[in-house]
Order: sequence, then C-alpha cells, then structure tokens
Amino acid sequence: MIHKLAIVDDKASLADDVEVGPYSIIGENVSIGAGSVIGPHVVIKGPTEIGKNNKIYQFSSIGGDPQDKKYAGEETLLTIGDNNVIRESCTISRGTIQGGGVTRLGSDNWIMAYVHIAHDCLVGDNTIFANAATLAGHVTIEDYAILGGFSNIHQFCRVGAHSFLAMSSIVAMDVPPYVMAAGHNAEPYGINTEGLKRRGFSKEAIQAIRRAYKILYKSGMKLTDAINEISKMAKTHPELEMLTEFLGNSERGVIR
Repeated sequence: MIHKLAIVDDKASLADDVEVGPYSIIGENVSIGAGSVIGPHVVIKGPTEIGKNNKIYQFSSIGGDPQDKKYAGEETLLTIGDNNVIRESCTISRGTIQGGGVTRLGSDNWIMAYVHIAHDCLVGDNTIFANAATLAGHVTIEDYAILGGFSNIHQFCRVGAHSFLAMSSIVAMDVPPYVMAAGHNAEPYGINTEGLKRRGFSKEAIQAIRRAYKILYKSGMKLTDAINEISKMAKTHPELEMLTEFLGNSERGVIR
C-alpha cells in the first residue's frame, strides 16, 4: 500500500492498510490509523498522531514546525481524529510549548484546499473550512462551524458551534455559537437557521435561539445584562447553555 517512490521513516507507525502515494514523505514519530489514504507529494512530520479513515490530498504539509519565533525546537504535537478530508495544499502546524504544546483537529471535518491551521489551534468535529480559510495561532473552532472561503481568524479568537462565516470574513473578536457573521471586521447577521434545521434542531429550539440573538444584538443591553437574560431562558431551553457559557468565558470580547 506504500508506493515505492514514497519515503516512510522506520520510526513511523502506519496501520497495515494505510495507502501512501508517490513522493510523499512520512517522518519519524508519525502514527496513521487504519483506512487512511495519503496522496502523492504529501509531507507529514512528527510528532503527529492521525486517526482512522482520513484522506489527505497532494501537496499538503502536515505536522510542520510552528510558525512562531518563540519556537526553539521543542517536541510538540499535532493530533488529528478520524474521518477527516484534507484537500490539496493544506498546512497544519504542531503546537508550541507556550500554547500548551498541541494543535488538535477533531473528527469528520471537511478541510478544503489551501487551508492553514496554525500552531495551538483547537478544531472540533464536523466543521467545514472552505478554500484558503486561515487560522492564526491559538484559535478555537467549535463543532459544526462553517468558515467561508478566504476567512481569516485572528490569534486567540474563538468561533462558536454551529456558527457560519461568510466568504472573506475577517474575525478579530469571538463569534458566538449559532451566529452568522460577515465583513471586515466581521459583524453579526442573524442566526444560522438553515444549518440548525439540517442538524435536527426543533422549531422551538430555533425560535429560542433567535430570541436570544435579539436580546444579545437588538435589545441595547450591556453584555452582562444580556447574558443574564439568556441564562434565564436557558433554564427551559438547554440549547442556550452553550451560548451563555461562551459569552461568559470570552476573553477577546464578542462581535456586536
């Protein structure tokens, strides 16, 4: 399953059925789980742990040194879960000691061509990154978030679960769960209704999320007051709990 023109280090660990295309290089301390397919001209540097049934397309660079001047050769890690598709020419860096030492990509993600995921980023499950979306260091992307093509996320920002960024959005503050955002700098434009419907949210849940959005963005309340009001709603609408937690824990502030 390993092409004769591929180079696989003796200290790499690959499941028996892993496919590796021609001219790819798999370095030491790289592990790749069963059912994974590594295309041609891919470079994977360790320490990197890749789970099962991942498909990595040509010219991607996975597990490279972090692009951080503080990095001095320390051993850091990249972990990738299961069932991810990583398309052409993507770059995903390992972490830095200062940022916790780990860059993490979860499972069931669709990462399109030319995406960059920098050091110490934490990406959840079931996300979609359209072409050339770019994460600076220390960015968190929560489950089911969708990033439009050429989106750019400033370091230390968070993008909440089920949110949606329009093409070429520039994000310099946190984007709360469920919110659609667009612009430079990104501003809120309602909730991701279609995405929530596709994921099985009930009509009542979507209505509650819409009311919470209006409290946050249309009421004129201070953020602390809006959080208190949404927290009251969360007692009967548990889908709002993640929203109040996200808002309460924001360090950069949220887009408003």
